[in-house]
Amino acid sequence: MTRNDPHTNTDLPSRLQDIPVDETVCLEGNNKQALETGRNRLLVTGVMFMIAFISIAVRLIDLTAFGPGGEPRIAHAIPSSAVAAGRADIVDRNGIILATSLPTASLYADPKDVMDPDEAADKLARVFPEINRNELLLKLKSRSRFVWISRNLTPKQQYAVNRLGIPGVSFQRGEQRVYPHGREAAHILGLTDVDGTGIAGVEKYFASTLNKSEEQLELSIDLRIQTMLRQELTASMIEFKAIGAAGVVLDVDTGEIISMVSLPDFDPNIPGSMRGTVGFNRSTKGVYEMGSTFKLFNTAMALDSGVVSIDDAYDASEPIRISRFTITDYHGKNRWLSVPEILVYSSNIGSAKMAMDVGSKAQKFYLDQ
Repeated sequence: MTRNDPHTNTDLPSRLQDIPVDETVCLEGNNKQALETGRNRLLVTGVMFMIAFISIAVRLIDLTAFGPGGEPRIAHAIPSSAVAAGRADIVDRNGIILATSLPTASLYADPKDVMDPDEAADKLARVFPEINRNELLLKLKSRSRFVWISRNLTPKQQYAVNRLGIPGVSFQRGEQRVYPHGREAAHILGLTDVDGTGIAGVEKYFASTLNKSEEQLELSIDLRIQTMLRQELTASMIEFKAIGAAGVVLDVDTGEIISMVSLPDFDPNIPGSMRGTVGFNRSTKGVYEMGSTFKLFNTAMALDSGVVSIDDAYDASEPIRISRFTITDYHGKNRWLSVPEILVYSSNIGSAKMAMDVGSKAQKFYLDQ
């Protein structure tokens, strides 16, 4: 090989000429450590990406194939067993249904899938005249993926929306609480909100029982007596131009409440009808002076303590004046009254004198007991 031959290797450094062709080059020291560190990091990063992609794939399969449809907040707010069973019925002591749940549909939209919000708002406003068209349009143009349009549709409304064929608009299946007898037992039953959550009365107090049990909840109420009591109280309110009325019927043997009415009342089938004074249950929340019923305690106390006997009597011919107060009888007999007559004629004078004979200390002790 000549010196001018381009293939000659006589100019290569002698140390390279001495390296065998088939010998492997090994890295030592910092170079080797850097290479191993990089390889380990790439391996860890690859594993993490693989786990992430597997998690996303599993979640997508779960949502599409096995997950519930509709709004995620509603889909997971109620246990699956409660959704399947529905809210239990409430009945009176004779099995008459006081509250039940009917299947219904609610309308919602995914604004991202609504192709023409203006057209959709115009069409939906014709089906739901009570909806503000401008507010609905703002919902359909929002960046949210879920907006309510109308809750608890009637079958006629659902059919009308289906005929419109608006993309991005769907139905959420659910149930609506219905009270067949309206106002008859309103204050006892209470009502539920738009999501079916009990917010007053039996619906609230027994909420967990009604949601979990498939058996109906039986009350001690007799709807027949409930209706009669409400009719009588309504007539009395009209006659005396009263602002309210209340009545309770008890079983003296068991203490069960057979009927309880408070007026004015509300219709639990109408959302928002419980606002104001109509939501005040005078039977359970009202605080009133005992009035003449207190004479029963005075008489029992006097007889039980031995201060008076059944044959004793009190002078009820003159009013009692204490400081600036005067105690009189509403229908005074203006004569001496026996202990039984004090109760029969509801004498304030006789009952007050009886209590004075017992004394305030003994009276307080008796009433505490």
